[in-house]
Amino acid sequence: MAGIDLHTHLAPAMGAAEIDGLPGVTLDGGRIAVDGSHGGPPSLNQPEALEAWLDERGLEAAAVSPPPPFFRQHLDGADAARWSRALNDGTRRRVEGRPRLLPMAYLPLEHPVLALAELDRVLAEDGWAAFAAAAGGRSVSLADPALEPLWERLAADGRPLMLHPGSSPDSRLAEFYLANLLGNPYETSIAVAQLLFGEVVTRHPGLRFLLVHCGGLVPAVLGRWQRGVESARPGVPPVRVPMREAIREFYTDCLAHDPDVVDLAISVFGADRMVLGSDWPFPMGSDDPVALLSHRDANLVRQVGEENARALLGFSETATQEGEVS
Repeated sequence: MAGIDLHTHLAPAMGAAEIDGLPGVTLDGGRIAVDGSHGGPPSLNQPEALEAWLDERGLEAAAVSPPPPFFRQHLDGADAARWSRALNDGTRRRVEGRPRLLPMAYLPLEHPVLALAELDRVLAEDGWAAFAAAAGGRSVSLADPALEPLWERLAADGRPLMLHPGSSPDSRLAEFYLANLLGNPYETSIAVAQLLFGEVVTRHPGLRFLLVHCGGLVPAVLGRWQRGVESARPGVPPVRVPMREAIREFYTDCLAHDPDVVDLAISVFGADRMVLGSDWPFPMGSDDPVALLSHRDANLVRQVGEENARALLGFSETATQEGEVS
């Protein structure tokens, strides 16, 4: 099946001169290491491995973002600005000459002014398919007024912002690998709650978000959030648009590892709001994202893999059929 994987990762390509003076960044055997981590498997540095994987799966393209260890949300001020610029330059370099690999530019939401400045910088460049940012972690609340200029700019541009969970600050998640198993869907849900209760998507109708891991906990708790609005719970503001309607401004990938959860996400977000997502090359991902939809009919599988992805990225059907995916 032709299709586009909207959730894959590659490490940035950086040389010694670029990392000079960047705190916590080293070159280790040709691989970038940040804060003592390579970010994941060695294949993160092998775009040819991702291309080969796409060929094996019959997929035409993949959207590429840096893995979460490279978000580095703990950096302050000037260091965060320098790192964001280096990270995005390195991401572009990693996919250079590989039109099937569609880069996403990272925006540091924990620093709203810096995130806007980096967005303005990358908007002046060609070739970016979308943008990426941390959901939760150390980000400011996504309802914070300081982010309003960023939302305005993204809404006007029209390309989506993928929210990928950052590292949860909850120390209780240290055991049983819960920082990933529970923390990731939890952080995504916090970010979505802030956007919905803060009416960010209502104020900026052109703003589009892509969620990973099948929307985290959102499909299971959206009705509870709406009940909180209807019963005027303390601290819950009135919202103009019901949650089930507002959530339609979000897309989600299909990475749930459970067909019943995939079905729930489709019922909540809509069949036209689900896309393929593998989380390549991480073990918690899927080696065959299309298989996550194998219990559904072929028309929906094609819609998710092809039509929805093209709509989200703003690609025409003609362009993708001709291989012009970047």
